[in-house]
Amino acid sequence: MANIIVPDGVQSGFKLASILDTDLYKFTMQQAIFEYYPTAQVVYRFTHRDKDRQFSRTCIEKFKESLSSFAEVQLRQDERAWLQDTCKYFKPAYLDYLQSYRFKPEQVSVNFIPSSNDPDMGSVKIEARGSWLETVLWEVPLMACLCEMYFRYADQDWDYASQEEQAMHKAKCLLDARCKFSEFGTRRRRSFVTQDLVLKGIMKARDAHDWKEGFFATSNVYFAMRYNLNPIGTIAHEWFMGIAALCDYKDATGTALDLWSDLYGENLSVTLTDTFSTEVFYRVRSRNSMANAPNQWKFLRQDSGDPKVFAPRAKQMYEERGIDYTQKGIIFSDALNYNRAKELNEQCQQLGLQCSFGIGTWLTNDFKKKSSQYTEQSKALNIVIKLGSIDGKECVKISDEITKNTGVPEVVAKVKETYQIRLSTTNRRLD
Repeated sequence: MANIIVPDGVQSGFKLASILDTDLYKFTMQQAIFEYYPTAQVVYRFTHRDKDRQFSRTCIEKFKESLSSFAEVQLRQDERAWLQDTCKYFKPAYLDYLQSYRFKPEQVSVNFIPSSNDPDMGSVKIEARGSWLETVLWEVPLMACLCEMYFRYADQDWDYASQEEQAMHKAKCLLDARCKFSEFGTRRRRSFVTQDLVLKGIMKARDAHDWKEGFFATSNVYFAMRYNLNPIGTIAHEWFMGIAALCDYKDATGTALDLWSDLYGENLSVTLTDTFSTEVFYRVRSRNSMANAPNQWKFLRQDSGDPKVFAPRAKQMYEERGIDYTQKGIIFSDALNYNRAKELNEQCQQLGLQCSFGIGTWLTNDFKKKSSQYTEQSKALNIVIKLGSIDGKECVKISDEITKNTGVPEVVAKVKETYQIRLSTTNRRLD
């Protein structure tokens, strides 16, 4: 592919490099929606978890201006051919749809809410409304665009110094510790350029290392194609959230798993467990396996709560069901860095469980402030966009971490009552 990267600062806005510049799960999700829920109508809502941090008016104006360029993006013929060859679970009918797909900027509303103290600083309300089939692709590029505009116009106290070398060092440390990992950093990357530099550094470390299979994938489909890497993804929380709201939560998780399995079989056998808490997931029965749902999934993905609790509990669950846990594995993906990955890898080795790591922000948004002579951390944004409602019904996510709950409080309370959820501190991150 041609080198399309331009130096940061040459263009004042954000232009999506390709429709593939997103995470793989958005396309697998879209195909599932294409198959099962093509007429469902949804609302996606933005949440900024760091309530003390504000956006500048200029940042949000530049963000809004950038959205118009999304309508110009479309799947190219060479990209379609690569998807067909690499991701054989994509059906021709879906790829036909994807090739005809165009972003509709009018589906996204962005409202700057000025602070009472400073009218040029404030918060932002972002929503995407429309058919689930169309709006599903907005989440990741919206977040990536907002991050890039924030660090271009609201926080400029940083630069790209040593980003590639830093990534190379991190990757070498992970490989030396025999931590198998993939890059998950698209959504909260500091910029497109950052992710490119990081992947170059990781690949240099991999190529120089004796354990080359330790780095095995990226979630970003564009960079997977660009650098001949494996694209990787899992079921999204929104799949469970949407189906649960439509099913009024009765047998929702089992239904979500069965539909996914019917479509993808063993091609995509990694599942999140924490949409309504991991303990609720372990109680689910699935039609396809005629047994507990975990039996049909090769990997469980840990994304919230205390990761040190997850693997021992998973092993216990497998043993209770007579499942050979040595044939199963865990993908950790929550706020990872080298020390945490190394510790969890050692724990899983002791337990006899396979594990790997999907690492995002620590790779693609780890910067130091220039003003501190590169000693003080330049904080990444802590933002999410979640499914808010589907066909007029509110969606919720409970999680294994109480601070990650999303949804209107009365519906959250109803879902907790329905699933008899009683989260104790042992489910939550302790550090």
